[in-house]
Amino acid sequence: MPLLTPKLPYPEQMTETVNVLPHLNELKETFRRQDFKFTPAQAEEYEILLQARRDRVKYFYETDRVCKISKSAQDKLRDAEIN
Repeated sequence: MPLLTPKLPYPEQMTETVNVLPHLNELKETFRRQDFKFTPAQAEEYEILLQARRDRVKYFYETDRVCKISKSAQDKLRDAEIN
């Protein structure tokens, strides 16, 4: 059975609109099935997707869209502010 990789949008279109995690997970599974080797095209696609994911996570941190403390610590801070 031949291994097929999905047609993905061009890399510049991936960073803002496409959730790259499913594509990364699919490539990781393909990597395992192919005796832990990527084809050059798959390796390039993986690097592009990984960089897009890193950029997206960096953006979340820069815009404070990531919770940086635990829920219990948040509760303690809120309780301290109330008292």
